[in-house]
Amino acid sequence: MDDMLRRARMDDQRRSQRPALPACVPGLYVQHRDRGFVAHITASEVTFSTVRGLTVSVPMAYGADQATADTAEWLASELLGNAVRACGDHVPLVVEVYVTGSSIQVNVHDPAVELPLHRSAVAMDSDTAESGRGLGLLDLLAPGWDVVSSPVGKQIRCRIDAR
Repeated sequence: MDDMLRRARMDDQRRSQRPALPACVPGLYVQHRDRGFVAHITASEVTFSTVRGLTVSVPMAYGADQATADTAEWLASELLGNAVRACGDHVPLVVEVYVTGSSIQVNVHDPAVELPLHRSAVAMDSDTAESGRGLGLLDLLAPGWDVVSSPVGKQIRCRIDAR
C-alpha cells in the first residue's frame, strides 16, 4: 500500500511539473503525452508557429538541450511544410513531439497516404536553389527517419539524437 501511495504522489508531482500548453481553440488542440505533447491542428501560420514554439520549449522542459530542440523545431517545420505542399492549405495534421532518453522524437501525421515522398535532384550545396533540400537535410539530421501508414493517412517519424 505504501508503495502505491508513493507512486501516486510521484505521478502527481510529475504532472504538476509539466510545461504549460496553450488553450485549445478552433484548429489547435494540444495535449500532454509522456515527456512531450500531441497537437491536433488545422494547418495555418498560427498553428505552425505554436507547434514550432512547443517543439523547442516542451522537450527542453524535459531535459533536452537547446541545440537538439532547435533541430527538432526545424524538422517539425520542414515536415509541416511538406504536408501542406502535398495536401493543400488547412489540412488536418497531428504532430507528436517527445523526449526519449537523450533524443527527441518528432512524428507528423497527414491524410495523404497515397503521396510518396520525393527527393529533389537539387544539390545540397547549390547556392542558387531556393527549395528542394529538405529531405536531404532530414537524412543528415535524423538518419533512419521513416514513413509508415497511420489511421489518418501516413506518419513520418524522425528521431534527433542529442549532440
